Amino acid sequence: MKLNNELIEKSVPWLIVLTLMVISVGGLVEIVPLFFQHSTTKPVEGVKPYDPVRLTGRDIYVREGCYLCHSQMIRPFRAETERYGHYSVAGEFVYDHPFQWGSKRTGPDLARVGGRYSDVWQRAHLLNPRDVVPESNMPAFSWLDRPLKAADVATIETKMRALRAVGVPYTDAEIAAAPKALEGVSELDALVAYLQGLGTAIPAGNK
Repeated sequence: MKLNNELIEKSVPWLIVLTLMVISVGGLVEIVPLFFQHSTTKPVEGVKPYDPVRLTGRDIYVREGCYLCHSQMIRPFRAETERYGHYSVAGEFVYDHPFQWGSKRTGPDLARVGGRYSDVWQRAHLLNPRDVVPESNMPAFSWLDRPLKAADVATIETKMRALRAVGVPYTDAEIAAAPKALEGVSELDALVAYLQGLGTAIPAGNK
């Protein structure tokens, strides 16, 4: 055994091959069963694919780096559920590609922020956070109060088709109507719509 250990430890190729084998087997054992669990592959009741406005708002959320300071995953601990609401479940994120769980909380978790504040509050908070939260260290996003970029409107159908290819059940009619749904919408409108839908499939009172 000692000789075998020395052979492996002194041979870089063998060490690499065996390490990759161990990681591959371990990964398969942990990941493959998840594909057969309904709790991780089926949407919870009330979860629907993002409409064009919310989908565009989600892209703006990612573009502006909101996920760098806000997580979207409530852990199953009392300290978390008392503050944020029901813990996150996999079925809430089946239409997120990629999901926005995150792990950094410079700001509060946003998993259940939908409906917690009014649209007016959300708009004011995004344009200048200190107008509604004086102690906030969040930067202002005043430039969001502008019409959607032409590229966002022009590519919405392509985005929805790509998402359909990975399992999001968009219909042809929904995809065809998407550009019209974005007419007259600002970046701020889209981002607020995205935020207002977060976590609303599970009632806020459930913990």
